[in-house]
Order: sequence, then C-alpha cells, then structure tokens
Amino acid sequence: MTNARLQHWLRSFYPAPLTGGPRDLWLGSLGAGLGLLITEWISHQALGSANPWFIAPMGASAVLLFAVPASPLAQPWSIVGGNVIAAAVGITCVQLLGSNGPAAALAAAVAIALMFALRCLHPPGGAVALTAVLGGPAIHDLGYAFVLWPVAVDSVLMLLLALAFNNMAGRRYPHHGAPRPHPHDTRDRLPTQRAGPTREDLDAAIASFGEVLDIDRDDLEDLVMRTQLATRQRQWQAVRCSDIMSSDVISVGPTDSVDEAWQLLAHHKVKALPVADPEGKLVGIVSLHDFFIGQSAPVPNQLPRMSTARRVEDIMTRRVRSARPEQPIAELVQGFSDGGLHHMPVVNTNDQVVGMVTQSDLVAALFMRSPG
Repeated sequence: MTNARLQHWLRSFYPAPLTGGPRDLWLGSLGAGLGLLITEWISHQALGSANPWFIAPMGASAVLLFAVPASPLAQPWSIVGGNVIAAAVGITCVQLLGSNGPAAALAAAVAIALMFALRCLHPPGGAVALTAVLGGPAIHDLGYAFVLWPVAVDSVLMLLLALAFNNMAGRRYPHHGAPRPHPHDTRDRLPTQRAGPTREDLDAAIASFGEVLDIDRDDLEDLVMRTQLATRQRQWQAVRCSDIMSSDVISVGPTDSVDEAWQLLAHHKVKALPVADPEGKLVGIVSLHDFFIGQSAPVPNQLPRMSTARRVEDIMTRRVRSARPEQPIAELVQGFSDGGLHHMPVVNTNDQVVGMVTQSDLVAALFMRSPG
C-alpha cells in the first residue's frame, strides 16, 4: 500500500461532520430520554425487578427515532416490524436450540435476512434477537408472549411518542419527500425537475453502490435538486433584478375602475398590472384571470364571464410575491418555473413599485447572458 493510499485509508477513520445543529442535539436527547423512560416502565411491568432493562436495544431504536428520524431505518414499519420479527425469530431459536452462542448467532442472521426481505431493516432488531436468546429465564418463561409484551408494546409506544414529538418539533415524521404542489395540477414533473435526473436514474445511482445506503430516493432527488439550484445561484449571483426588469411600469390604483385597468392591459399588451396606492406602495396585482373569475364561482359546462365588479380592489390579488432591485435573478427562477408565477413586481425598501420582472425577462436573460 502506497503512502498516499495509506493516508487516504487512515483519513476514512476520521468522523464525518454531522449536518444537524444544536437544535437537533437537544431534540434528539430529550426525545430519546422520554422514549426510554416509557419503555423502562413497561419492561419492568413485564419482567419484574429481576431484569427491568431487558430490552436494551430500545436505546438504539431511540437514537434512530429521535436523533435521525429522516433515516429509512427509523420509519414506523422499520421499528415495529423489525423488532417484532427479530423477537419472534429469537424465541423460535431458543426453543429449538437452547440459550447458547450458536442459537444467538443464528437468530441474528435470520432476523436480518427477514428484515431485508420484508423491507423493515432496523439495526436494533439484531440486538432484540440476541436478547430473546440470551436474556435469561425472565424472557424464556414468557415464550412467544415476549413478542407482544413487551417488545411490540414498547415499539408501538415509542413510535407514538416519536410521531408526536417529531411533528411538534417541526420535523416530518414519518419521513417522506417534501410535497411540491404543481401549479397546473397535472402529472407532469415540475420544470426544474425535467432537466434533472429521472427516478430511474436515481434508482440506478443508488443501486450502483452495491450496498444499502441510509437515504431514500425522494431525499436523494431533493438533495440533487437543491445542489443544482445552489450551483446556478452561485453562477448567476452577479445578475440582479435591476439588470433585467422593466422600469417604466404601468400600474393602476385600487380605486381605479376595472374598465380602465382592462384598457391598460389591452393597450400595452401586458397580462398583469401592479396595483399601487397613491404613494406608489404595492398593495396587489391584477391579471387577466382576475377579470374573468372575480368573486363568482365558475359554473360547470359554462364559459366564464366578465366580473361585474367595478373597482380594481374588488378583483385584485392582495397577496403578492415581490422582489428587490438588488436581488439576484437566480432566486426568482423557482418561483417562475415551479411556482407558476408569470409576473413579479420589484419594490424598493419603502415597498414602492420600481419595476416588473416577467417570465419573458428571465428567458431573455438566460439566453443572452452567460454566467460569470
């Protein structure tokens, strides 16, 4: 082994940095402590004072459920299915082969194989199988009742606590890919996803490692997309909204008539107008869609009709996403592509309208300019 390869191999023993911060440290510690407090009480009720901590593997389950709840190994079916299957395998082995080392090794091996096959791989399950074989008379006397009480009960109660604790702490648990609503409510992938890897590509990439990775496809896809977005934002950091926006903005006031707003849209061949108060501050936006939908519900099988409202404030959209002149255009792309936006007013520090950025402006900028 060369010196370079030896140094590289030795560096692999250095602990990798954890992405979690102080908040994850305290949440994980507090949640694990509460979970183990409950399982200790249940274990004591099931086995008496002789061995109240028989189910020490629950400590490992607590680490997964509260410290790394996003792990595929920490999901509900993993903890309940993995622990229950391992306990059943362990009891079967001790009844057939007795309480000895070979029986414990066989129990762990079979439990892992079944957890793989049933998609409930849970590392503490291996320790549950060993506990069932080597845990002593208090466990052996229970027989298969050990699987239900206390293993299944412990697992379910710790899972319920993890569900409540993680969701109150603002974590998604059970963990799943973050929902990304489609503005057009179709099955098409979002625009930012179409040029990226497909699900088949992601599955192939995971499979190419030839080993189990502690990440699922949805998280990998989200990670890839965020990385690509961060790269583009860095490359386009120098291009600001003020470089591409329209500065001669045609706007209307909230008390202007709907007819006047419609005439401005037609005359200037635009599809939206910012709505500004007398001081020029942004208070809304009115688009072609607003003229037809208004406050009346659409009737099935009937074409939409013009709104009967007479003032702009009666039809305008009041919640408006806006940008700043100094803001990099890379920060707007996702809103225009995935968010379904077509126009974004640009306001200064006093919320006064100073420009408008449209999808056309972004397309032209991306085509005409090269990053860097």
